[in-house]
Amino acid sequence: MLRILRLSLILPFVLASPLVRKGFDRGRTTCTVYAQGDQKDDVPNILHAFSECGNGGRVIFPENQEYWLAQRFNPVVNDVEIDWQGQWTFSDDLAYWRNNSYLIPFQNHRAGFIFSGTGIHIEGHSTSKIHIQGNGDVWYNTEAGDTQVGRPMPFVFWNVSDVSVSNFHIKDPQLWALNIMNGTNMAFNNIKVNATATQAPYGENWVQNTDGFDTMDAKNISLDGLWYQGGDDCIAIKPRSCDITVKNVYCHGGNGIAIGSLGQYLEDSSVENVVVDNVDVVRYNEDMRNCAYIKTWIGVPVPQSNYESAGQPRGGGWGNVTNITLSNFRVQGADAPPTITQDNGNNGSFSGTSKMLVSGISFVNFTGYLNKKSTKGSVSCSNANPCFDIEFENIHLTNGVNGTENVNGTCRYIAPGGVEGLVGSGC
Repeated sequence: MLRILRLSLILPFVLASPLVRKGFDRGRTTCTVYAQGDQKDDVPNILHAFSECGNGGRVIFPENQEYWLAQRFNPVVNDVEIDWQGQWTFSDDLAYWRNNSYLIPFQNHRAGFIFSGTGIHIEGHSTSKIHIQGNGDVWYNTEAGDTQVGRPMPFVFWNVSDVSVSNFHIKDPQLWALNIMNGTNMAFNNIKVNATATQAPYGENWVQNTDGFDTMDAKNISLDGLWYQGGDDCIAIKPRSCDITVKNVYCHGGNGIAIGSLGQYLEDSSVENVVVDNVDVVRYNEDMRNCAYIKTWIGVPVPQSNYESAGQPRGGGWGNVTNITLSNFRVQGADAPPTITQDNGNNGSFSGTSKMLVSGISFVNFTGYLNKKSTKGSVSCSNANPCFDIEFENIHLTNGVNGTENVNGTCRYIAPGGVEGLVGSGC
């Protein structure tokens, strides 16, 4: 009788679902998820696993399992460990994703998968595996360099705290690869992002808007180790990000490290206390405009035609961009040295109007070479809020691999003596 009773207690854990097997290990309830195969939608089983084991448990995606994601989903979890060795692949049903993905109001974007909650700890074991396959190449080749509304981000953290992600690889993201929106106390280690358009002609960028790692409404975020290949910002620190520490980054193509863009909307867009250190920026294909830059919008709303502004007037945001250090960059072939521009969205009539105050910025130890076009840097700030305490220290970037000319620049809308270490008109 006792033996029968014990079996009755164990069986529900073992047989709860043929594709979500429950158990108990190291003091936690575990759910091991198996893929259906044949491109059958695995999202219901993934959600079931998080429902059963996402509150104080472990969810396991075993190696050699390939899960098909055919619908949007947003698990809300608490104190969960995720052993992630299998591969999630987004479906190639572009019409579904355009019409059904979650709306991200910022820049009129979308998301296909969102994590929410507290205590989310993800271990991917190795970046040689692919953990999320965005199937982005279908989007890249369909749009051929003209990004349209509806491409979903594959991995968004929304309203989260106490998060760690290690040894994780996102391949061919449809849009921004890994995006934090309202996150606190998050640590990322050894992240890989690779966006490659297989049919793009040489010299054309069909992987625009495939940022590697973005933050917004984020506090106390660390990133140690990012390998990125793509066609946009390797890292973008967006509005209301503070206490951000990044180190050991390799940017193969794209647009380098961005602080911004900021001030696009009528709201506080401050960014404070950011350190980015030990970065390689390496030209790939023929589209690499920047190595490190700060960009803010003009100070008044101006009509915009691009989809990222949803056809609405944008600009006029305010706030402080302060205590930012970008250091130890090794540059191979970017078009421009470190740059500050505060005229995003300008139609030619509103230069120097930005309400964002930029100060306490240090560009330190930039070595290597730029594309042969120019070594001209630029600090273009705001007549309304002239920038100050801008430091260029030990900048040695030549014009081409064997060039001898070092960086010089132009400065405008700066406070008297506001820029140090950059030689040129207005500086």
